[in-house]
Parts: sequence; structure tokens; C-alpha cells
Amino acid sequence: MSRSRSGRAARHAERQGGAGSGASEAIWPGIEGGRYRPIPAHGIEAIHQTALRILAEVGLASATPRCIETVTTAGGSVSEAGRLMFPPELIERTLESAGRGFKLFGQRPEYDLDPSGTRIHLGTSGAAVHIVDSKTGQIRDSTLADLHDMARLAQALPNIHMFQRTVVARDIEDTHAMELNTAYACAAGTAKPIGTSFSSVATMQTAVEMFHMIAGGEQAWRERPFCCVSTCFVVPPLTFAEEALGIIECAAETGTPLKLVSAGQAGATSPAPLAGAVAQQTAEVLAGLAYVNLLNPGHPALFGALPFVSDLRTGAMSGGSAEQGVLMAACAQMAQYYGIPCAVSAGMTDSKMPDFQAGYEKGITELLSALAGANLIYEAAGMYGSLLAASKESFVLDNDMIGSVMRAARGFEINEDALAFDVIREVCLNGPGHFLGSGQTLGRMQSDYFYPELADRATPQAWADAGAPSTLEAARTRTEEILAGDASPVFGAETTAAIFLRFPEISARWG
Repeated sequence: MSRSRSGRAARHAERQGGAGSGASEAIWPGIEGGRYRPIPAHGIEAIHQTALRILAEVGLASATPRCIETVTTAGGSVSEAGRLMFPPELIERTLESAGRGFKLFGQRPEYDLDPSGTRIHLGTSGAAVHIVDSKTGQIRDSTLADLHDMARLAQALPNIHMFQRTVVARDIEDTHAMELNTAYACAAGTAKPIGTSFSSVATMQTAVEMFHMIAGGEQAWRERPFCCVSTCFVVPPLTFAEEALGIIECAAETGTPLKLVSAGQAGATSPAPLAGAVAQQTAEVLAGLAYVNLLNPGHPALFGALPFVSDLRTGAMSGGSAEQGVLMAACAQMAQYYGIPCAVSAGMTDSKMPDFQAGYEKGITELLSALAGANLIYEAAGMYGSLLAASKESFVLDNDMIGSVMRAARGFEINEDALAFDVIREVCLNGPGHFLGSGQTLGRMQSDYFYPELADRATPQAWADAGAPSTLEAARTRTEEILAGDASPVFGAETTAAIFLRFPEISARWG
């Protein structure tokens, strides 16, 4: 058994390219998906060609002077209507130089992620403005303390692989102070890869200076940047967000990884047919990739085509729909076509509470994304109300669900040991007629099976005899236990003191 476990550990390390350690022997960060392919083979090329036509014949509005100069110098043009046009050869050329093979770093190497191929990782994101109290049913504004709590939960829960900002600190009115404290709360709460966003270049530059202090200097940061900045650089359909172009430029200058996000809403800001929505979002992300690679060839940037779904009866976002899962799987396919690590969104239930609707909507969207081999699945823990609200105890519940999703995506191996002919023969001809005491059964308990922490698998009678315990109540208890632990910053007291001395906007909130 010892040799078997050692061999499995070695195989796991090989599969994940040396990144991270898993939550159990049955699952680990970087399990390969790719079995679900909603776009047929001929459709991939058709969407790609449509995206190229969009960029060459429609182009993007509201480009900044620097963006226009950069793109036109490389072969682009500006139409009579003032739209920036990207010819196919420019896109193809910049795709050749696009960043591939990069990792998302944690503050500690054991949390590094390898988002290559069809390796899957699940984590958080969103900008919820409310907190759901599942016990009372009340909704309140989210705070900086809530954000820090959620980062700490992500640190403690093994199946949450990265932490991007989940809620808006609505108790801080000044935007600069809010975004800087948001970055600090994420980095202080978890040593896993983090992410956030910025609305101004000045704030991002200040935050990167803080990241230098945490990393051990600018060079250390450039070698292992542990924060990926998410930028919605496009306002669909096909209009640049001018301030966000500055964020791309700042990232290129500071070595900061990017999640290039285009988040149209199918039927509203992108076409209602799913293929058209994917084509438009693909075109928009390709424009962002072209720009950042003209600024800094090979820059680490995630393919963040995120077409969301509208309920066409009401116009409301429907983040928990089956179509949402299909769209994210399709965008993963497009990213794989280009060989660029992708970021998708799943787990964005429309339910307001941890209930049956939340369970099936989270499960189906995350499973489809994982089976498609989406590299980084954001919004996978804690989110409710189509990203308008978040729940702390849901982090614990979703940690179990993510483990199950990863186990399903892993599939199983076919080899002599797994086919178990010798074991079957021994049990049937010479043994007790069952496999419960088999050495193989004992050896495979951990390697082949995932055991959720909170799921109740007792019989109905045993459950009733135990007082009919609630899984949600168990999640509340576990959440309280985690948050009652050490809340000191993961980067230590010395760095904390230096940050407080340098940044009064932070020390005023944390000092």
C-alpha cells in the first residue's frame, strides 16, 4: 500500500506539472477534463473565422490614442466611423506570440497552479454587493471584513484552488481606498493565487507596489506574481472600456497577469444564438490579446470569453441556466483551439439561498465547465442571486461539491490492476464471495473515491435517530470553526507592519 500511494503521488505531481498538492488522493488541482465538447469539430473553425470577420469588418469603438497608435503601427486601421479594425493577419501574428505555459502563482509554491492543456482548477470571483444570511433569510450589504473572511475560508478549504475578490467592500466609500484594501484583504487572507480588479491605473500601480513588499521586492514579484488582475476591457458589443485599456497597459509594464474578460449577455449585449454569442466574445477577447501582446509579447493573459445568459422572458441574468454551462464549455473549447489558458464562470446560481435550486444550478454549470477542460473556473464557490449576493457557509458546502465535480471530471484509468481480473478470480474461487476485505479495496478507498466532508450518507432511519441534522447547519458550524482560527496575515507580522507604515489607507482599516 505504501508503494502504491507513493506511485500515485508521483503520477499526480507529473500530471499537474509540479503545481500544488491535492485535497485527497482521489482528486487534485489540475485534473484533466476535455471529455465534453458542445461545439462540433467543424464549428470551431467556423467560430474562429466569424471572429476574424468581426474584427476585420466591424472592429471596436472607443479605442484610446495609445491603443490606436499601437494597433495601426502593427497593421490595423481606423474606419471612417472611427472604429479600430484588426486584420486577420495581425490577429494570427499576435496569437503566435501569446503567452502559453505560464502558471498562476501563490505566495507559497505549494499553491501554484498550472492552467495548461485541459487541466481544471476551481475558485472564486464576482463582485457581490450583498451577504446572504441563510439562517434568518436577511440580506445585508457586504463589507471588507466579509471579504477577508472569505479569503480565509478559501485558504482553509482544499478544493478551492484560487481566490479572486468575491464581494465589494461597501463600507468603504472612496474607490481608491476600497480597491487597495480589497487587494490587501485578498493577499492577507490566503496564500493561494489571488485576483482582483482596479478602476484606475493609479490605484493598480499602488497595489502593485504593495505586492512588491509582500513578494520580497519588484524582481521577486515579476518572477512569481501572485495576483491576476481581472479587467472587463470591453463593453459589449464591441466597444472598448477606455480606462480598462490603461489597466492592460499597466499590467504589461508591471508584469502583472491578466484575465481578459468580455462578458456579453446573450440576447441583450451579444447575439441570442449561442454560437453567435461565443463568436462575438471570442472576437472581443482576441482584440485584447492582440493589444497586450503588441505591448509585451508573451504576456500571461487568460482567455476570458464569458457570454452570460439572459432570461429572454424578463431580461434578467440567468447565471444558473443549463445554457450558461454549455456556453462556458464552448468558450473553453475556443481557448483550447488557440492554446491559451482560459477563464470561465460557473456556479452563479440564480437562487438566493443554499437550497435545491442552488445545488442543481451550481452542479450542472460547474460540471459542464470541468468536463470541457476549462482551466480556471471562477465563481465556483459562495455566489448567489446571479452574482449579486454571497454566502460564507456556502464556501464549505461548495468545497464538497467542487470535490465531486473534480472526481467526475477525472474519470478512471484502464490498466491491469484497475480491471481487477485476478482479484475477481480470487474472491470468487477462493475467497468469501465479496470484496469488502480485499487488500485492493482497502488500497483503492482513497485513490479512487472522494469523500465529501458534510454530505449526509446515513440511512433515513439513522438520520432521524440522530435528530435529523441539517447539512446547512453543519456548514455554518464548520464556517464558524474556520473563522475562529488565526486571522493574522499569511505573509507575516513584519511585512504587515511595513505595509501599514507605507499605506495609511490600509492601516486606517487594519492597524
